[in-house]
Amino acid sequence: MLRIFDVDRAREFYLSEHDGDGCPGAVVFVRMTGLDEYHQEISAKGYRYLRPGIETMPWHARMMQVTDPFGNRLRLNEDLPGSRPG
Repeated sequence: MLRIFDVDRAREFYLSEHDGDGCPGAVVFVRMTGLDEYHQEISAKGYRYLRPGIETMPWHARMMQVTDPFGNRLRLNEDLPGSRPG
C-alpha cells in the first residue's frame, strides 16, 4: 500500500487509482522482466522530473528506481541472464 495525497496526480503517474495507508516515502521492490522496454516507454513520455537510469546491481540484476509524486520509491529489478532468482 502506498499513501497518496492527490488522486489525479496518482492516476496520471500510475494510470490507475492506488491508495492505501503506507507511510510516505515507502520503498517497493518489484521483480520484473522487460526492464529495457519499460525504460524506453517511460522515457518517451517526456515526464518533466522523471528521467531514471538503469544500474547493474551486485546481486546479478539490473535495477531502475522510479520515485512517484508522493516520495514513494519503486525499485524495478530484472535478473541478469543466467542468474538464478534468490
